[in-house]
Amino acid sequence: MTGLSVAFGANLPSFRGGTPRDSLEAAIALLPARGIAPRVCSRWYRSPPWPSSGQPWYVNGVVLCETLLPPEAVMTALHELEEAFGRRRRHPNQARPLDLDLIDYGGRVTRAEDWPRLPHPRLQDRAFVLRPLAEVAPGWRDPRNGTAVADLLTTLPEDGCWPL
Repeated sequence: MTGLSVAFGANLPSFRGGTPRDSLEAAIALLPARGIAPRVCSRWYRSPPWPSSGQPWYVNGVVLCETLLPPEAVMTALHELEEAFGRRRRHPNQARPLDLDLIDYGGRVTRAEDWPRLPHPRLQDRAFVLRPLAEVAPGWRDPRNGTAVADLLTTLPEDGCWPL
């Protein structure tokens, strides 16, 4: 089994799950049917849309999971779940009923041209990923450079993410 971390986010209701928070919890419940076993879930956090816009605020969290699937199959499963909740990829940074990002897959580091890109290439810039990740995996280190999650958080503004 390989350990992985998945960032969950939503800022629109979905026809499948209801409110953003309900949709996130419903999506977690559907992971095992796709070969991904959730083990630890962070609290839910509230964060503004990025980049700043008139969109509703997001509900975010991180789930630590285990799987026998290769990273490509994990990404495919995550995208299928997003689509099942009504996500359509039309424009970058658009509001969405479900957003699932593979943050880390067993510490694997891939090249820029690989898919999926591991670890997630922008995780160090996202308080809405780092705060819940630090909660469930306080000893986590960025496999690219060994930087501790707590140290990554010190480089971000304080106003980016709050527990619900």
